[in-house]
Amino acid sequence: MSDLNHTAVLGAGVIGASWTALFLASGRSVAVFDVSDSAEKQVRQYVENSWPVLTELGLAKNGNPDRVSFHKSASMAVDGAAFVQESVPERIGIKHELYASIEAAISGEAVVATSASGLTLSEMQVGWTDPSRFVLGHPFNPPHLIPLVEVMGNERTGDGVVETAERFYASVGKVTIRVNREVPGHVANRLQAAVWREAIHLVKTGVASVEDVDKAMWAGPGLRWAAMGPTMLFHLGAGEGGLAAFCERYTDSFNRWWDDLGVLHLEPQLAKQLVSGVVQATDDQSPAKLSEHRDALITAMLKATAPLRIN
Repeated sequence: MSDLNHTAVLGAGVIGASWTALFLASGRSVAVFDVSDSAEKQVRQYVENSWPVLTELGLAKNGNPDRVSFHKSASMAVDGAAFVQESVPERIGIKHELYASIEAAISGEAVVATSASGLTLSEMQVGWTDPSRFVLGHPFNPPHLIPLVEVMGNERTGDGVVETAERFYASVGKVTIRVNREVPGHVANRLQAAVWREAIHLVKTGVASVEDVDKAMWAGPGLRWAAMGPTMLFHLGAGEGGLAAFCERYTDSFNRWWDDLGVLHLEPQLAKQLVSGVVQATDDQSPAKLSEHRDALITAMLKATAPLRIN
């Protein structure tokens, strides 16, 4: 993907800074746009902090952390960029205003991908006169560590644009999935929302504490899900009979569990109960300290599984 050697990142928050670190590590140059006066300092610090991990994972072999420039104008940032990753705040008005400001400045062959998690592709496309080069490229936080990117185009997307985005992401070490139909939250967010809803229900109904529900996940199915998805794991769960035998054996059990799953909304009092449980479980450690621990665990898992990974 040498023809996509110069990139732009629009929005220098946590997601944008993480994308910047990854693109730099891959050997590309990055033009960063953000209106904040502190953006350059924050992004440079993020890149510096991320570089040892990216090096440890073998993702920074050809990278140079100094190949980054900073711009207060989005149109200047995208000038000459072959791939643009947009990560500005997730408010539709802000997105549309940004797209209008860059459309005339982007190269005719450039791909623009949005990191949006809650907005749909079709509602964001309204901000473009011609959205044919615009796709969904939704990562999981932090993008420089978590491999997944959800990619989507639709009938207004140009031929080959989704495929170009997928090849680009693969070239920076990402694992992509194709979203075939527009739904709120895409794929992975809906999966984790479903799990979290039941986790909260278990806490709310007194089945287990916040700490123990979390522990049940990371010490149980979370380990397996880091290796394979749930359907494949259940395929292996019945031995030689595979998924057909599993469904025959456990249909009644799963139907009973599904019928008993909780339906709830996250209300202030319930949120307060969850916050209290997290504080108790972590001895009130700061989010920054806990994030360091999370990233160290993710890095160790990625290093351990990389030689075994089958795409």
